[in-house]
Amino acid sequence: MSNSLSSSVSRETRLCGASGTEPRPARLCVALLTGGWDKHYTFGLATALAAQEVDLDVAGGDDVDCPEMHSTPGLNFLNLRGSKKKTNLAGKIKRVSIYYARLFHYAAVAKPPIFHVLWNSKFVVVDRIILMLYYKFLGKKVVFTAHNINAAERDHNDSFLNRLTLKAQYRLADHIFVHTEKMKRQLHEDFGVRDEAVTVIPFGINNAIPQSGLTTAAAKRQLGIGREQKTILFFGGIRPYKGLEYLVEAFLQLAFNDPEYRLIIAGFIKEGYEGYMEAIQKSIGRSGASQQIIKRLEFIPDEDSELYFKAADVVALPYTHIFQSGLLFLAYNFGLPVIAADVGSLREDIVEGKTGFVCKPRDAEDLARTIQKYFASDLFRSLDLQRPRIRDYANARHSWNVVATMTRKVYADLA
Repeated sequence: MSNSLSSSVSRETRLCGASGTEPRPARLCVALLTGGWDKHYTFGLATALAAQEVDLDVAGGDDVDCPEMHSTPGLNFLNLRGSKKKTNLAGKIKRVSIYYARLFHYAAVAKPPIFHVLWNSKFVVVDRIILMLYYKFLGKKVVFTAHNINAAERDHNDSFLNRLTLKAQYRLADHIFVHTEKMKRQLHEDFGVRDEAVTVIPFGINNAIPQSGLTTAAAKRQLGIGREQKTILFFGGIRPYKGLEYLVEAFLQLAFNDPEYRLIIAGFIKEGYEGYMEAIQKSIGRSGASQQIIKRLEFIPDEDSELYFKAADVVALPYTHIFQSGLLFLAYNFGLPVIAADVGSLREDIVEGKTGFVCKPRDAEDLARTIQKYFASDLFRSLDLQRPRIRDYANARHSWNVVATMTRKVYADLA
């Protein structure tokens, strides 16, 4: 390994890494491996664990980095991944090779006895089998968070290799975190994972997106929306399992009879699904209601996200397949109700008429009826009063303090 790669790890590894400094008594020491993405989940979990006397090496990249990763006592950020900006094939090969070289080197010299894998990278054989075996060879206890039990099945591109490597990772992990009881059952039924090796933890509320004093009225003005116009938000990466086509069809039914409806579509088109979005765009173009739809088909930075949530009266999650969605709790954090399809465990976190409503999946007509039901409800009519209650409901069940307490207990048992 080159001197530059060695220094990249050793220079940044101070708290509980390779410096030779032993972790302080009564404090746990853990390596949090992010795969270089999902800043929101990493930020919430890492800062909450640090507040509960867990020293963390956080291995990430530019997409995960933020000031708090360097200023929070107990956190030691290692930028192993670097930038993921688009480059040519040779550049990608070099960048990925450097990342894996740094990760293998870090694992070899790191002091934390527990490695917590939050996300894999894209190379399933390396991440799910080779790295897991390597960590075990080094004597590490490995914890894995399965945000999706089988994302390839959800995206309709499952394969023998995918299931084989998933099974290997699930069997090699000493403990697995999931977000719902349904996910735990699928781990047992599809991959033979023992129930005692799995802990169900809440999906923490996204607290990495900043909020200012921006009001709903001001946010609507910025987007050219009238104060009384009924505004629905679809937010995040666009791909088929999120069911945007059903929301658009439902919205067009409503907009035909009521010009006061508005739909915001804010998010980037996931690579490979350009044709999917093009079909939706054509449907909008033929409808004659395109002026009632605001489209921001691009990546929305954290600092700009508040505008869309503050301008909305409700968030729509018309998913066709999912276990749980972080967007549900992000909406709650803004005090926004949610209309969600009855898939996965979404129903379990929606109190009908209090925090939102549930509709049938893949059913545009039922979704349209549910949207009408919401805008005719006391929840909408008293939304300003309900917002703090929605936030309190979410914080009581899904605060990062709750998540960190449960996570720390598993660490302590393994240590």
